[in-house]
Amino acid sequence: MATSTRDVGEIAVAFTRVLRGAGIQVPTSSTIAFGEALAELGVDDRDHTYWAGRATLVRRPEDIDLFDRAFAVFWEHAAANTIFELTEEEELQLVVDSDEEDDDDGPDDADASDDPTIELRFSTTEVLRQKDFADYSPTELDEAQRMMSQLRLAGSPRRSLRLAAADGRTSRPDLRRTVRAAMRSHGEPMRRHYLEHTTRPRRLVLLLDVSGSMEPYARALIRFVHAAVAGRQKVEAFALGTRLTRITRELGSRDPDEAVGRAATAVADYGGGTRLGDGLRIFNDEWGQRGMARGAIVVVLSDGWDRGDPDVLAEQMQRLQRVAHKLIWVNPLKVTPGYAPLARGMAAALPFVDEFVEGHSIDAIERLADVIAAP
Repeated sequence: MATSTRDVGEIAVAFTRVLRGAGIQVPTSSTIAFGEALAELGVDDRDHTYWAGRATLVRRPEDIDLFDRAFAVFWEHAAANTIFELTEEEELQLVVDSDEEDDDDGPDDADASDDPTIELRFSTTEVLRQKDFADYSPTELDEAQRMMSQLRLAGSPRRSLRLAAADGRTSRPDLRRTVRAAMRSHGEPMRRHYLEHTTRPRRLVLLLDVSGSMEPYARALIRFVHAAVAGRQKVEAFALGTRLTRITRELGSRDPDEAVGRAATAVADYGGGTRLGDGLRIFNDEWGQRGMARGAIVVVLSDGWDRGDPDVLAEQMQRLQRVAHKLIWVNPLKVTPGYAPLARGMAAALPFVDEFVEGHSIDAIERLADVIAAP
């Protein structure tokens, strides 16, 4: 196939956009790797082109089928010419479905054409669900807030000391109800009643890294933290930077803009450095081991870059893991192909983490909600 009409870099970018529109997560680094592979291999051989894309752009087995279909449309649809030499009679269109009602029942007659057109149609909501938080516009952040506010963060229940009436037989008889029932049958205990322990939701504690390295993701994750605080009881929120700041009260407002604004005002070191170990030590000393973290689900949202002593971070993570029911670390960089926890803060913390998950998109946050709910 000739490529004289397009640079391979433009081809790589265009195909990446198709994959993202179809719902496949493709970071910028993968697009660059794909372009470099095409520059080395060329696009004359279909198999070489396919495997170059498959090796650099697909990171999950479940995306292979979708990749194959997108590849067939974008790369193989050709009659006399190829996709790289588009003629006036052949056109590739990406059509985005709006989530709002469209008043038009059909296409404009003035723009109608008999030319063959390929359409890859996808929803803006689905695109936003897969999009990396670092690439969000202000408008998309507002839409993400709406989507995250619909999440229900219900942790696994814990056994309470409170007793309630049981539907079946247990080891603890309910003498009061049994006697009352017997009085209605002239003193004969026709039916015995029992008690059982009730359950209550576990406390959820969210520790958000607001340092400079997290800034592209913190602006979206602070909205997730607000949705958690405003959406259920027993949620505590803290900001981690060079110091620790409790922001539960500031995020309590139902108005997301007001809540995020108040939280940003309260966090004096927003966008500064990171001393995760010192921040966790303060949390453990003043709140965690005194009861807030005991039996709770603790979620740390951080990329793991830390200017402090990694030994201090490891020590404090160990203290926190001992009292928490579950310790989850959310790292937005985990989705990057070839990622390894080489940052000294992440390497020090990882041995004490129960769940290590991604946090770069709405889809990843929804999976986080499932991890929080798991027993």
